[in-house]
Order: sequence, then structure tokens, then C-alpha cells
Amino acid sequence: MSATTAVPTGTPTVRRRPGTATVLRGEVAKLAAQARSRALIIGAVVVPIAVVLIFNTQLPPKDTIYGRHIHASGYAVPLFVLAFVHQWVLPLLAALVAGDIFANEDQHGTWKTILTRSVSRTQVFWAKTLTAAGFNLLVLALFATSTITTSLLVVGTQPLPGLSGQLIPGGSALPIVIASWATAVAPVLGFTALAILLSVTTRNPTIGVAAPVVLGMVMQLLSSLGGLNKARQLLLTTPFEAWHGLLTQHPFHAPIVTGALVSAGWLVVCLAFAYFHLRRRDITGG
Repeated sequence: MSATTAVPTGTPTVRRRPGTATVLRGEVAKLAAQARSRALIIGAVVVPIAVVLIFNTQLPPKDTIYGRHIHASGYAVPLFVLAFVHQWVLPLLAALVAGDIFANEDQHGTWKTILTRSVSRTQVFWAKTLTAAGFNLLVLALFATSTITTSLLVVGTQPLPGLSGQLIPGGSALPIVIASWATAVAPVLGFTALAILLSVTTRNPTIGVAAPVVLGMVMQLLSSLGGLNKARQLLLTTPFEAWHGLLTQHPFHAPIVTGALVSAGWLVVCLAFAYFHLRRRDITGG
């Protein structure tokens, strides 16, 4: 004979605290619902197509690296575009979401709502950071894929002239072009962290988006000055040029390694300052 135990009706139900993965899914859904995010994804696919088609009808811009070869090889066009967009386009793409993702909560006064859902500041910080970083890497991947694919379809798969004067066969050129675009991952993440820091500290989305672009341009200017070779290596824009070593007769990878380490340093420092600033801020009482 079995006995049943009655559960008191007044026993309170224990509610589990949402995990970081739950908060992350919420941030991803929030970002996906924004028209700006969808426009950026569409633009990352469509804009490179238009750029390649336009340059294919223009005289080669010989003053830019690989500019004189854009009609001779479809592998030269993505490298020419990469050399152009790293000056301000990639920092801007990195900042458009990351520079707003925290400050947007201040603008709409929604911090209290978020933090009263049994969600900690640490969970919110990492959820928003991972969302911004993941989105920026997606945009970069789509931008690179669209540029490379369109270039090969429009111009062709002719051998690629190397920076040492050698000709690189098409079968070997494609992996090099892809690797060249992959070197932009580290500095893009660095600019993402910089935008997050500005978004958290200024609480202003305009500053969070615009300031990384302006700082990137200042770094570009400083890197062009003579006598700053040592300091130049510490700038966040320098890793954008590390792919040049892949196109020489005897490839060298030291700039890529150095650029990755410098970008990682910017990433760690910016996120650390942003995290501790968010932890100490008076959000619920403001």
C-alpha cells in the first residue's frame, strides 16, 4: 500500500535566476529586432558588390596598394578594398553597435528594468559584449565574402602579383587573400572593446559610435609621422596593415603576431575599465 504525501499549498515556488546564456539570447534577440542591425548586414553584402562594379569601370587608383592591379586580377581587388576600408570603414562598422549597446540603455532609462529581473551587472556586461563582438565578426565575414566573391566573378581568377614582384597562382592566391582579411579580426575586436568602453563611460551613443572612428583617424595620422616606429606598433590601427607580409616572396608573420598581441592588449584593458566602471556606477538610483 503506497502513501501519498500532500504538498502544502502555501509552499513558495523557487524561481531560478536567469543564466548568462539566457541574458545573451535576450540581447541577441533585441539586436536582431533593430532595423539598423538588419541594414548593416544587408549593407555588408550589397555595398561591396557596388564598390567592385564601380571600380571595375574606373581608371586604376595607382596611389593605393594593389590599386594598379584591380583590372588585372580578381584577387587584387579584395586586397585593394581591404587597404582602403581599414582607414575608417572598419572602425566605424565596429563601433556602430558596440558604441551604442550600453549607452542605449541610458538613453531610454531601461537599466532599472533590466537589473530588477534577477540579472546581475556582470551577466548583462558579458551578454552585451559577446553580442556586439559576435555581430561585428559576422559583418566583417559577410563584407569579406561578398568582396572576394564579387571580385572573382567580375574580374577573374588571374594570377596575383605579389609585393616582391612574384606572380602568385590563383590556387595559392585565394587562401592568402582570405588570410589577409582574417588579420582584420583582431583590430576589429580591439575597436569593439574601445567602443564599448566609451559607451559605458560616456553613456552617450553618439560619442560611443563617433569617437572610435575619430581616434582611428588620429592613429592613422600618427602612424604616418616619422620617428614613431616603436610607438606605432602600439596603435590599434597598425595591425590592419599586418597582411602585407603574406604577399612577399618569403612571407613573414611577425607583424601579424605583434598586431594580434597589441589588439588583445587593447581588448583586455578597454573591457576591464568598462566592466569595473559599470560595476561601480549608480544605475538604480540615478
